[in-house]
Amino acid sequence: MDQSRRTFLRTAGIAVLGISGGGSYVAARAIAAGQHDGGKTAAGVRYALAIDTQKCAAQHGCTACITACHAEHNVPAVDVPEREIKWIWKEEAEHALHEYFDDYTSDELRRREIPVLCNHCDNPPCVRVCPTQATYKRADGPVMMDMHRCIGCRYCVVGCPYGARSFNYGDPREFLPNGEPTNARYPTRSKGVVEKCTLCTERLARGLRPACVEACPAGAMLFGDLEDPGSEIRAFLQTNFTVRRKAEVGTRPHVHYKL
Repeated sequence: MDQSRRTFLRTAGIAVLGISGGGSYVAARAIAAGQHDGGKTAAGVRYALAIDTQKCAAQHGCTACITACHAEHNVPAVDVPEREIKWIWKEEAEHALHEYFDDYTSDELRRREIPVLCNHCDNPPCVRVCPTQATYKRADGPVMMDMHRCIGCRYCVVGCPYGARSFNYGDPREFLPNGEPTNARYPTRSKGVVEKCTLCTERLARGLRPACVEACPAGAMLFGDLEDPGSEIRAFLQTNFTVRRKAEVGTRPHVHYKL
């Protein structure tokens, strides 16, 4: 067989894989290259988030971070609790961080509502249990979702100890305002896939901060590179005592809370 024929067959085989696998071949190559969502991972970078819950609580009833995130990523407003889709939401501190509370903790702190989201762990169990590599970890920290590879098995939902993943039981686009995306730049999802916070990697690729961080009116959310000694988040963690959700399970989460 001559070289040109071999080249033709190889190209044709790749095309068939891409069509029959819903783009899985392309997705697999993207995973290997670390180029999902148009972002580029950088060596020696570790993105993380810190939240000052005192500043957050001072903004009574504020949901600016949730509104900004869900508008940025076309998160559907499903009004059935067991089928709700959420990337970031609020919980009472006692529920989210119960291991740090005892009988003498103040009622104010117990009931303080704090933002919770994917913790972008260094040791994410969701990645280990995914049979198709639809969920994967970038070298610079964010734990991602490849919607084209997701088969809806929900192993990652069970594996996540933070309840940070949502499954689309129906077409999420039906629950967008007027059935149209609020942000045309971000792709909408389809029925049967899992979705979650991605730490706004599409914004990081454009030199922007995550939408939740930018929207917070109290400056209660800080984002940056933990490997940069001069970063704002590094200085915050060095000068404040912070805790992380369920750190004892060994996931090494990277959303830090100042209580």
